[in-house]
Amino acid sequence: MTAPIQAEHFTNALYLMLDEAFDNVHGFFLDKGTSFFETLATISAAEASVPIGGRCATLAAQVKHTAFYLDALEHNVRTQQYIPQDWERIWRETSGVDEAEWEAIKDDLRTSYDRIKRLIADTSTWPNEQTIGGAIAAIVHTAYHLGEIRQALCILKTNQ
Repeated sequence: MTAPIQAEHFTNALYLMLDEAFDNVHGFFLDKGTSFFETLATISAAEASVPIGGRCATLAAQVKHTAFYLDALEHNVRTQQYIPQDWERIWRETSGVDEAEWEAIKDDLRTSYDRIKRLIADTSTWPNEQTIGGAIAAIVHTAYHLGEIRQALCILKTNQ
């Protein structure tokens, strides 16, 4: 028989991985200084407004999409109901931003991240694969879009 993972160990690992993705690199999968909020602190509203490549979204849209995903995920896990989303809406509606809009998008991401941390704190047991998968998806999806943003930022900085 396989020994179960203690919920506390799983929860602590989730917090560490999310912390790395968003705030403080611990060396699991990012290099120092490359967490989401560290990266966003280096991007101006003008840079966040530039579409990278012919069909790619702006950096602002990438950030807004990440927050939207976290919000939908948090709702789905809390209610155990999957609500269909218009996943394309963010890409269609988010383009150029001014400084105030850019700050609001970053603040919204922080709020969404904080809600995911509260969700984890409120979860005393991990009853099924869907709940565990949702928690892990928050990390994986965030890391994917962080990579997209960092790659686009390299292209943008090279072209300046």
